[in-house]
Amino acid sequence: MRRFTLLLALLTSPAFAQTAGEDASRAAEALEAASVLLDSADDASDRVSALTDTIRAYEDGLAAMRDGLRGAAIRETELTRKLAAQDQEISQLLGVLTSMGGRASPGAMVHPKGPLGTARSGMLVAAVAPGLAQQAADLRADLEEVSALRDVQQNAAQRLSEGLRGVQQARTDLSQAIADRTDLPQRFTEDPVRTALLISATETLEGFASGLTQIGEDDSTAAASSIEGLRGKVPLPVRGVVLREAGDPDAAGVARPGIVLATRPGALVTTPTAATIRYNGPLLDYGLVTILEPSPDVLFVFAGMDTVYGDIGEVLPAGSPVGLMPVPTNPSLQSEGGGAGRSETLYIEVREGDAPNDPLVWFATDKG
Repeated sequence: MRRFTLLLALLTSPAFAQTAGEDASRAAEALEAASVLLDSADDASDRVSALTDTIRAYEDGLAAMRDGLRGAAIRETELTRKLAAQDQEISQLLGVLTSMGGRASPGAMVHPKGPLGTARSGMLVAAVAPGLAQQAADLRADLEEVSALRDVQQNAAQRLSEGLRGVQQARTDLSQAIADRTDLPQRFTEDPVRTALLISATETLEGFASGLTQIGEDDSTAAASSIEGLRGKVPLPVRGVVLREAGDPDAAGVARPGIVLATRPGALVTTPTAATIRYNGPLLDYGLVTILEPSPDVLFVFAGMDTVYGDIGEVLPAGSPVGLMPVPTNPSLQSEGGGAGRSETLYIEVREGDAPNDPLVWFATDKG
């Protein structure tokens, strides 16, 4: 994790916003902690948890750097415009300072109006000198800040590139670790034939969810427990912001009973509570879908991922990875890491019994 040291040092320099520096420092600490956890993982289960934390730490670190660099670019633009607007004033200031900085010749010390004029001009120079010195100090501070901000941005491409390579490697390792995992409890065994028949006969998510509850009998005592007490406290499954609430029409005018979160490309999606995987795979026009059962008669539906993890019937502990959001075909600084923002969307629906329930009743968000 030492690869971030130079950039974080620049972000935390006096010339940069203090809050950006603090965010970057926290991200660096999270990365270091995830690295230690990863090194100490022994078995597949621990490795999955460690890689999950590592990816989260990378997401936090990259986000902090993006925000810091965005602030640096804005500040540099402000200073550049300020200096450009003061170009004539700066030229005059430099001229005065240059003339004052040289050793005056004996002739220059003689005022045309004699000793009295010389005394008066000396008093005038003495009066304006502090002001000129302050202007010079302000100019020097602005120029130094511009230089520091440019250093940050010049080093950003390499640092972000290294960060992207790190998170991509962590995602690859996570996929392998999940494939190797064998210690999860199994509530039931998937019936692929009945699932396929249900999909072929289903025209709506509501119909599929209703039929899904009829598939799979408990084969163990690892039944889901009640999460009734978690209403309004369930963490979101992915880092993102609410783009559309339940019932809001999308660009095509279609209103759905779930919410839409805007996320970063490649963001990790996890189960917010312990839950059983009831379905994993493509469904209707929702793309790849994961349906979790955290409690009897309650289903969490996550749709829009590029990769899904786990097998139907598995019981996942809270915080377990269930998928990844899409990443551009050729990820670059301009796509995943360089300011594309939250360009992907995750659809979240909650169903209680046979009816949809507003997800914002369940999930804790910054909204409101």
